[in-house]
Amino acid sequence: MTARIGLISDVHATPAPLAAALDIFRERQVDTILCAGDIAGYGTRLEETVALLAQNSCRTILGNHDLWYLSRLEDEKIFSGPTQAFLRSLYPVYEDRIAGKSLYMVHASPPDSLLQGIKLLDEDGVVMAEQKQAWAQALDGLPYDVLVVGHTHQVFAEQLGDLLVINPGSTAFNHTCAILTLPERTVEQITLPGYAPLLSWNWGMWENRGGGKREAR
Repeated sequence: MTARIGLISDVHATPAPLAAALDIFRERQVDTILCAGDIAGYGTRLEETVALLAQNSCRTILGNHDLWYLSRLEDEKIFSGPTQAFLRSLYPVYEDRIAGKSLYMVHASPPDSLLQGIKLLDEDGVVMAEQKQAWAQALDGLPYDVLVVGHTHQVFAEQLGDLLVINPGSTAFNHTCAILTLPERTVEQITLPGYAPLLSWNWGMWENRGGGKREAR
């Protein structure tokens, strides 16, 4: 039996590109949607973003920005509300067996790091051989067929030894999502309509180039 899985990550409180990805998944009739964390951060429309994830039954994990957001709420003694309840319900990892293949999802890297991200690309979006080799060694022996990550705002699907490692990119900043087909372990990286894709993005890199932030529509 074949399963099609929609993959998103780092939606960062920006609902428009998230909605575009969800429309693609609906049109392609995916069986389930996985989100690799960082619902909060950077953007200003967290409530709408959370509502979209909840309405579309996205299986979502905790990211570092989500943890930081919840910590600020605790400092401000804010404990109620549907958005807060949604984020508090998230776990740092998700694992499942789908179409005979084992899948593990974590925001940054196994077993449960929210900060040590898997960077395989240089700033031009080209795979760095030494990074790929280093992560292949670091992940050797992980007992899964597929690893889904986010955090680094990079777009890749790379075979590291026996493990297929996928980062669908940030809907907010890379303007991408992905569809994983199991058991074949094929990945289609998709650019959101109306946006320009960027395979590798982060604040520091963007500032060093002298560019300005492109507003997500």
